[in-house]
Amino acid sequence: MEHVVRNAWYVLGWTAEIGSGPFARRVLDEPVVAFRQRDGQLAALLDRCAHRLVPLSLGSVVDDTLQCGYHGLRYDGTGACVHVPGQANVPPAARVRSFPITERYGAAWIWMGDAEQADPQRIPVIERYGSPGWTVIWGAPQHHRSHYLNIVENLQDPAHTTYVHPGTIGNPASSDIAPIIEESEGHIVTYRWTLDAEPPPIDRKNANFSGLADRCQYYHFFPPCTSRVDVVTMQAGQEHTEANMDRGLRAFSYKFLTPETDTATHFFWLHVRNFGVGDQELDQRLMRDMGRTFEEDNVIVSAMQREQDATGVRQLAWLRIDAGPSRARRMIEKMAAADAAAAAPATSTAS
Repeated sequence: MEHVVRNAWYVLGWTAEIGSGPFARRVLDEPVVAFRQRDGQLAALLDRCAHRLVPLSLGSVVDDTLQCGYHGLRYDGTGACVHVPGQANVPPAARVRSFPITERYGAAWIWMGDAEQADPQRIPVIERYGSPGWTVIWGAPQHHRSHYLNIVENLQDPAHTTYVHPGTIGNPASSDIAPIIEESEGHIVTYRWTLDAEPPPIDRKNANFSGLADRCQYYHFFPPCTSRVDVVTMQAGQEHTEANMDRGLRAFSYKFLTPETDTATHFFWLHVRNFGVGDQELDQRLMRDMGRTFEEDNVIVSAMQREQDATGVRQLAWLRIDAGPSRARRMIEKMAAADAAAAAPATSTAS
């Protein structure tokens, strides 16, 4: 795959998606199957039997092993074959690759690179997760038909919301406000405040504003594939302190991108908010509205991918609003190049 970082944690799926049987998903253009062992721990293997390459996900979970659905070979959580029907010995080649996998924040995280570098402390932190006065919803996974870098750029681009999302998060009052961009090691943020404006449709549904509002959007990006958008809508005329922002509507919207191939991406979203805690009707409305918002993005990036494939060109004209997305792309490309160089076998020259 192009511009892919292997030494990173990716969401394989929500914990709720993974039941008692094999769970298959393609990650970084490799077939992966996960299964739950008797102690409740997950294991993840290459989804390809060492015998005839039949996907192990077509088999079944037997005790602490994954049994191939073709000839019954059983693999443990390390990928070692521990049973071959009809013979006592297990061929040395009867083994498949295993991947580090762990669960946190209601998600199963998988590491596709060097297993020795798979430190769970490198899993992105979800702000306010589990804190009193905050609630969380997990969106239905989406399949976006685009290279993940197109989606990264979309998520780092406040300017598109007015035109792509007029019925949900779009706000025409902010269309001419230039975003501010800040970059540090392993982090980039693009943000802007819209002052003395009508609240967007979603916020009018969630609170009773008396008059105009101030609204901020902080688009944080943590390479290679985690986006956090901090959105605050508060009554206009107040100082923009943390306390005042917390008294308004505040939400942390997370998006996790898991590259499938060079033209497809698994899109996961999680939403943490400080309003409507315990309101199941609001949960359902937000699930519906936000899911629709991200599907609107899917339409755009999928169409973009089709034309990029048809022309072999990624972009023709450049605008000032491309500064934030371009920085995010360059950051990932640099990480991917370093990742590939570290994984390349050492070469020697004859003296």
